[in-house]
Amino acid sequence: MTAPLNADGLPARAKPLRPQDPRWFGEFRTLGVLGEGGMGLVFAGRARDGRLVAIKAIRAELAEDGEFRTRFRREAASALKVPAYVTAEVLAADPDGPVPYLVTEFIDGPTLHELVAGGSPLRGAELHQLAVAVATALRGIHGVGIMHRDLKPGNVLLSRLGPRVIDFGIARDPDATRITAKGQAVGTPAYMAPEQLLNDPGPASDIFAWGGVTVFAATGRRPFDGDTMGVLVEQIMGAEPDLGGLTGALRGAVAAAMRKEPGARPTASELLEMLGAPSGPPAAPLTADPLVLTRRETTGPAPAPA
Repeated sequence: MTAPLNADGLPARAKPLRPQDPRWFGEFRTLGVLGEGGMGLVFAGRARDGRLVAIKAIRAELAEDGEFRTRFRREAASALKVPAYVTAEVLAADPDGPVPYLVTEFIDGPTLHELVAGGSPLRGAELHQLAVAVATALRGIHGVGIMHRDLKPGNVLLSRLGPRVIDFGIARDPDATRITAKGQAVGTPAYMAPEQLLNDPGPASDIFAWGGVTVFAATGRRPFDGDTMGVLVEQIMGAEPDLGGLTGALRGAVAAAMRKEPGARPTASELLEMLGAPSGPPAAPLTADPLVLTRRETTGPAPAPA
């Protein structure tokens, strides 16, 4: 099962274009608005061959920042290196136009956050397969020398070909930290590692976030429950995550992934070894069991992003 399409063949969640919205980005025609994030709008569109695409258009205030354009150019080039089974394929990018944009294939399916928060946590084989798939994605991302920096349940899409880790809008090359640091942490605090809160992230920060995403998939809650930013930061820096609901090898892998010291965490490849996973790309999609998406389709409106 896939996410519902409307009469125009667009995702049902797409909103109509507003008068001020661009109708074209290069050769890609915009058809509707999929969402809005910190970096700009995401449009549904079509390529010349008729396939659906997602177009991320950058906010005007960011487009005026020369440092940002340099960063965006790097990210677009890096995204082209990531294996196709890991994320949405990058089809085109223009970091130098009046409105910088990135075009990817459209991935049909709910996010992990929508599925779990709108239904019930994952269990057994479903949970193990999700954990393995996201770790496999991180191995592919880290293998080309980049990191994500904002891994969270809302950035894991569940497609028929398995989970896809998306939204590299704040992904960074490890060498790019020196040109991006402005004294502010970039990412979603609830899933950030201690060193990322201190603006010193690395690939191990994504591993920490993998642990938090796995906790959410298993329990429907975040690993740290602070209800204010100050309390949340204190917990991430000094408290142990709540791993209730996890058992066996998966609990051990998550505990190792969420160690406070980045050097003490396993790599993505080591995580996969701990989980007894094969060394290649995922052999089967997470959504091979239709109950996974059926549960999402009976939940009603999607919850707020995780």
